[in-house]
Amino acid sequence: MQSSQAAEYETISTDDATPTLDNQKFNACLDNLAQTAPFTGVKDTFNQYRPIQGDASVLESLDYQPEFAKEPWDYLASLVDKERVIDGINASKRYADILANIESKYGVNRYDVLGVWGVESDFGTKLGKKDVLESLSTLSCFGRRQSYFQSELVSALKILRQGDIDKADFKGSWAGAFGQTQFMPSTFLQLAQDFDGDGRKDLVNSEADAIASTANFLKNSGYQQGQPWGYEVRLPASLNAINNRKNKQPISHWRSLGLTLVDGSPLPNSLTSAGLFLPSGKNGPAFLVGRNFDAFYAYNASENYALAIAHLSKKIENNDTNVEFVTPWPTDDPGLSRKESREVQESLNLLGYNIGEVDGIIGDGTRRDIQQYQIDHGLEPDGKAGKNILKHLMDNSADLRDKANQQLDSQAQSGSEGTITTGSSQSNAKAIHSKGSLYDFLHGKVILVIAIGLLLLLCVIIIGKRRR
Repeated sequence: MQSSQAAEYETISTDDATPTLDNQKFNACLDNLAQTAPFTGVKDTFNQYRPIQGDASVLESLDYQPEFAKEPWDYLASLVDKERVIDGINASKRYADILANIESKYGVNRYDVLGVWGVESDFGTKLGKKDVLESLSTLSCFGRRQSYFQSELVSALKILRQGDIDKADFKGSWAGAFGQTQFMPSTFLQLAQDFDGDGRKDLVNSEADAIASTANFLKNSGYQQGQPWGYEVRLPASLNAINNRKNKQPISHWRSLGLTLVDGSPLPNSLTSAGLFLPSGKNGPAFLVGRNFDAFYAYNASENYALAIAHLSKKIENNDTNVEFVTPWPTDDPGLSRKESREVQESLNLLGYNIGEVDGIIGDGTRRDIQQYQIDHGLEPDGKAGKNILKHLMDNSADLRDKANQQLDSQAQSGSEGTITTGSSQSNAKAIHSKGSLYDFLHGKVILVIAIGLLLLLCVIIIGKRRR
């Protein structure tokens, strides 16, 4: 049972051409699907929400899934970075009561649930923008695995029919996964939970429903309560190690081969059995992983993906923002965090490549501009966003960056001074107004006194004439 279909926010194109679909074939395909038995029970819902046209971009993503195409150090760098760990620590505090209740009910460690939530949607901040019905309808008619996506389309229509998700909220990844923990529609129908008790299983707007549903998924995928997912280990130099996490052996077996924790201490008894996982071969980080790692893998069938969840969950639990493994990756060009990816984009913009929005997501446009930059500077034009190109860009744009920062500081200072001047002018105006008012008041008093004096003088004169 698989929940998410590649929870990744970037896609890749093989060329610059905008892909197109034959809309006539698309509609003919949907006409045929509407007549098949699986669609019988949702025919009215299908007619109500049937897409007008397909989305060709999802076919590109179908053939490029980064958890399989990227090296593990590149894949994990953007998913498990300092920013995401901090966000996870904050989420663990903000939702402490809900997480405690979920942990108690489902027997799933709260930090493992947070790991899934963080990797899938950055704790509910990135839910995907693809219309689920449009994506699934397209994938039901074109590309690979059409029968699978046709089944998911039927499930999506059932979700709309029963009213758990509003059509306006029914957006997600290219493959139809949606909500804060990115459930495929069929998985939703089987395992989604109404944990907040409002009568709806709303994985889009309810954090409680989303993370409880994730805990329920892990529980149903063989998650073992009270056990860790695994741990990083040190291999003896003489060991002929083989990457095979499915070959679970008792911990005593691994001890007998000379494996220790990465700090050299003996392997603990917290796992009943474990398999050896070498994501980049014997020369990179090594792990012993148990059944809970397999449950992560079930969420989206990729070992890199499962390792990202495992690594993030442990860092959140330990309040540790150092995301590097003890054993370094076997590369001289490690991957980039989202902060570093933004620095690459900012540098390219400063150097005139005009990539547009700086969002920390290395997509097609950024890769093309990196490649052009490499060509312009005599570098190998591989378009790769790693530490090497980051250093080259930062060095080359340092002066421009300083000037840009100085200009921003100058603008901020000018704005601040302008505010002070305006405030002073207002104060002076108030003072002048106050003085003027006082002058008017005193001037009026003097005139009144003179008038009264003249009136009294007139009275005296009149009385004196009468006496004569």
